Amino acid sequence: VPLFKPQLHQRAQMVKYAREPADAEKSAKARASDLRISFKNMRETCMMLKGMQLEAAQQYLKDVVAMKRCVVFRRFCGGVGRTAQAKNEGSTNGQGRWPKKCAEALLGLLENAKSNAETKGLDIESLSVNHIQVNKAIAQRRRTYRAHGRINPYMSSPCHVELTLSEKVEAVKREAEPKKLNRIQKAKLRSGSKSA
Repeated sequence: VPLFKPQLHQRAQMVKYAREPADAEKSAKARASDLRISFKNMRETCMMLKGMQLEAAQQYLKDVVAMKRCVVFRRFCGGVGRTAQAKNEGSTNGQGRWPKKCAEALLGLLENAKSNAETKGLDIESLSVNHIQVNKAIAQRRRTYRAHGRINPYMSSPCHVELTLSEKVEAVKREAEPKKLNRIQKAKLRSGSKSA
């Protein structure tokens, strides 16, 4: 009798997202786990994409890779150099970088979400980045050698990314409500006066 019985047909677990879309039929999701990419760089890059149209987001990331547009660093901005491009992206401190590794990973993730949307039969032109989130993953450990025979940790800061593309819902214009009348105005209307 074997002590360990391998389970060949394990059911695939559905992954839980931090935020479920308001309208699941009009949305497509994608995620990446344990990316060996700096959490801080990825967070700043993702914040630039929030609310963007899908095609605009893809073009922006291609421009970042080509160093035509920069990613503004707002929260994790210690020691980040300043660039004139940051002004054009709405920066207040002028600090920006071109995180190529992040941009390429996010381009792949957007492409994945786009193909998920096509599978669902969504309108690609009306998709926008509704939700995007970056979490820290478990740090990977290496070591670096210091003076006097000491050893220090040399950790990486990987991340998990998840995003949701949603179709823009066209707002229906609300019908104008009838003007509320006070007691005197109602009495004037009843009596047949022309000005209420």
